[in-house]
Amino acid sequence: MRTAKFALGLLCAATLIGAPQVEAKPGGCLKYGVAGAVAGHYAGHHAMKGAIAGCLAGIARRKAYNDELARQKADAAKKNAAITGAPVESPPPTTSEAPATATPATDQK
Repeated sequence: MRTAKFALGLLCAATLIGAPQVEAKPGGCLKYGVAGAVAGHYAGHHAMKGAIAGCLAGIARRKAYNDELARQKADAAKKNAAITGAPVESPPPTTSEAPATATPATDQK
């Protein structure tokens, strides 16, 4: 019995040590929309209004998270470039920063 408990303890420890780190990301439209619908339902049967408001809040929260993540990656790249002396590449523009009209490159002879 003592050996079984020891083996179970080792198995649990090995599972915890080998487990990957989990990253908590903020929810998007679906997660916040459901929460808003439930809250709206209990606040006077306004489930649709709550779902729409929750969806918009989820989109805003996810966009802020993605912007912060991109900023952190850019800062890390600048620090790495300063240490190694490698040139820093600018990240590709996000959809909000992209030019409104883009002309495709043409190959003329």
